[in-house]
Order: sequence, then structure tokens, then C-alpha cells
Amino acid sequence: MSDFVKITEQSSLYNNLEKKDVGTILKEINQEDHKIADAVEKTLPIIEQLVEEMIPRLERGGRIFYIGAGTSGRIGVLDASEIPPTFGMPPTLFIGLIAGGDVALRNPVENAEDTEEMAWHDLQEHRINENDTVIGIAASGTTPYVVAGIREARKRGILTAGVTSNPGSPVALAADHAIVTVVGPEYVTGSSRMKSGTAQKLVLNMISTTLMIKTGRVEGNKMVNMQLSNKKLVERGTNILVERLGLNPELARRELLEAGSVRAVLDKYES
Repeated sequence: MSDFVKITEQSSLYNNLEKKDVGTILKEINQEDHKIADAVEKTLPIIEQLVEEMIPRLERGGRIFYIGAGTSGRIGVLDASEIPPTFGMPPTLFIGLIAGGDVALRNPVENAEDTEEMAWHDLQEHRINENDTVIGIAASGTTPYVVAGIREARKRGILTAGVTSNPGSPVALAADHAIVTVVGPEYVTGSSRMKSGTAQKLVLNMISTTLMIKTGRVEGNKMVNMQLSNKKLVERGTNILVERLGLNPELARRELLEAGSVRAVLDKYES
């Protein structure tokens, strides 16, 4: 821990921001954002190893828990909440837990992230078990809620990962797999909702999307299990069936609405 430096708290590479014109501010933020994908790329071997270990757990009925506080917690909840409509999975497969509970999604909850025992308490409410995976998200890598949750889960033989922007941080050291996206100081000093938060979203998107592809929720490059929750998704599903089966659009749409998913129609016609 002696070498641990909070890169996320280091002073911005830019100064006198309030004196800059709008165009300059936007250009400089964009310049910093270009660094994010490169930082994530360096973590790909770790993400690959993690996902490879998650797949058999998922096939045994395991779930994925994201735990975080503040921005990090919200990003976890966001990724988890997008799995059911995108891939037609139950909302109990990916579970986003945020320090302070759902109220913290919109409003800060005082001292919520500093309560170490709450993460494991929250996980236990979902009867977490050895087939599950816990992914802790903390830009600083020091959030007590996240660190304690990862440590407790790992101690009980549950697969863990930590997503952070600070190498050598407690989150990185606590997890089985440390995904450390070193994006550098933020444009506004310490504002980890910017580069660090974007890197977190990219990492979680990679993990969840790859898992869904490898467990049969995508065919070709199409979301064949998506929920038909609005006109756009019904139209997308219809177009998939027209392209794949050669049906006329009216028939494709009728079959889709009757069957409830693209997958069900494909099974009917191709079985």
C-alpha cells in the first residue's frame, strides 16, 4: 500500500477552466476522453480471464452482482437494468447494488459508502452463493462499501473483480481480478464521473455483452431475445425476421407479436 497513489485525485492537466471559452473547454474534455479506450484496452487480458471464469458459473445458475457507491453504483445499476430488455433475461440475473439503496440513485445518502458491513448485508439479502460473481466498482479504489463487500465475498469462495482507476488501491488488491483503467487525472480535478465513470461503463458493457453472446442470447449479430417493449423494438424484431426468414413484413410482425420474441419465431420456422 505504500506505493498507492490516488491518480483520480491528482490535479487536472488543465487550469483556469472558468476563463476558457466554451469551444476550448469542449475540445479539452474531448482530448482527455480519447485516453479512455486506450486505458480500457490494456485491461482486456484481465477482463477475458474474468469472463471465462464467469461463463460456467452463469451456466450453473449463477448471477452477477455489481456493487458501488455514487457514480460507480449508478453505472452498475444502469448496466444491470439494461440486460432484461436487451437480452430478454430475468431482472434477477444481473443485480446492481448501490450504497444507500435505490434512493441513492437520485440523491446522495450521507455516509452510505462508509459503512463496511452494508455491502455483505445487501448481498446476503439476495442469498448470494458460490456460483455468483461480485464485481466491485470504485474509481478511487478505496470505497469502504465496495472493498468490504469484495473481501467478504472472496473469503467465502465467491468469484470477485474490482473495477477501479487506481493501481494498488484496496479494491484492486481485494479482488480476484483487478481491472484497473488508468485514465489519468480528471479534467475537473477529482470529478471521477468523467473519464473514470466512462471507463467503468465500457468495462461493464464488455463483460455483460460478452456473457450474453456466449450464453446464446445473440445469434449472428442480432438480439434475438430482446423484449418487445416498444414500437422500435417490434420494428427491429420484424426486420430481423424479414431478413432471416424471407417473410413479408406484415406476416413477420404478426408472427413476432404472437410468439413474443424473435427466437421463438426462428425456432418455429427453422426447427
